[in-house]
Amino acid sequence: MLRHVVLFRWKPDTSAGKVREIEDAFRALPGKISQIAAFEWGRDISVQNLHQGFTHCLMVSFASEADRDIYATHPDHLAFIALCGPHREGLLVVDYFAGS
Repeated sequence: MLRHVVLFRWKPDTSAGKVREIEDAFRALPGKISQIAAFEWGRDISVQNLHQGFTHCLMVSFASEADRDIYATHPDHLAFIALCGPHREGLLVVDYFAGS
């Protein structure tokens, strides 16, 4: 499986309501994009305080790079990017093939 991990840091003036709207949009993606093989997301709860302001993690799994590439340009994914883009202060993206 190809994992696509995205960490988000929000601008300080982003309201809790806007963050909830973005979270709802996270959760809606698997129902809109059939190439998503697995999906999970969450908020940082670490006690180590090493998050550097990144509070949300989104992990999407794909069967192949081709599926990831379709996802990357899918209109619903692009709409999600447009929704959260103005509120992002930081973004970190890592793609990798899961090993054992």
